[in-house]
Amino acid sequence: MKVLVTGGRGLLGSATVAELDRRGYEVTTFQRSPSGRSREVLGDVSDAAAVQRAVAGMDAVVHLAARVSITGTWHDFLTVNVEGTSNVVNACLAEGVARLVHVSSPSVAHAGEPLVGVGAQPADPDHVRGHYARSKAMAEIIALEANSADFAVTAIRPHLVWGPGDTQLVERIIDRARSGRLFLIDRGQSLIDTTFVDNAADALASAVEHCPGGQAFVVSNGEPRTVAELVARIAQAGGANIRGRVPFALAYAAGFVVERVWGDRLGDPPITTFLAEQLATAHWFDQRKTQVALQWAPRISLEEGFSRLDSAYGRGK
Repeated sequence: MKVLVTGGRGLLGSATVAELDRRGYEVTTFQRSPSGRSREVLGDVSDAAAVQRAVAGMDAVVHLAARVSITGTWHDFLTVNVEGTSNVVNACLAEGVARLVHVSSPSVAHAGEPLVGVGAQPADPDHVRGHYARSKAMAEIIALEANSADFAVTAIRPHLVWGPGDTQLVERIIDRARSGRLFLIDRGQSLIDTTFVDNAADALASAVEHCPGGQAFVVSNGEPRTVAELVARIAQAGGANIRGRVPFALAYAAGFVVERVWGDRLGDPPITTFLAEQLATAHWFDQRKTQVALQWAPRISLEEGFSRLDSAYGRGK
């Protein structure tokens, strides 16, 4: 099987490419800058012609490319996440691709209320929080609506993917802890799921193989932990600790103010209302349907993942 992976240079993209390689597929990547692979196509998902060139001749596509940020204009998210997904779907249809695995996010169904032991609820662009979640919800709907008897589309929502080399979650936590800016919101007792990167990549490869069309699935380790434990373990891998605690009301109010003064500055703001809600609200998921449909189960436990993280930062035994 010939498989195209869009956005193949990030943490999850690289791991997914490696897993597909391991399974014996002929993998081509599509991204904006060279990766050094022998099979790659350079371009941007916002360029329909470039996307179609990359998709030509493929049997399956894993669509990972996305703008992932808590800041940015709506136009930025619309162009990459929504219009980019439309370009991928249209190219797949034009080129007769049989399978599309669209990488989505649990945030597409999170409107601020706790998600406790639920499955993949419907994407809801009208009520989710922030540009990223809204754009990903719209993109998932576009992808799943293209599902047909001849074109199987599966949406996979990996939840909080992390591991050695992660710049989205791990490095941000460690950098803040080392600079004395890492605080818990309230007591950090909300339970949340996370996903070790190798498990997420394995799930995406399994989705390529089985591709239960027209459905969305949340993927996680299935080992809920408190925010306090998860953040502390990641910070400790980098030789740092949590500074203290901030009441939710204060954190949310600060996020509200920061969002209105941050504007188009580079870098991440210290807090946003979305981040405050995420750190103070339980969100963990029932994995039984996911594991049956994908014929997949996580191989790397959280403890093993933390051990690998410790080793990556020179703290392994």
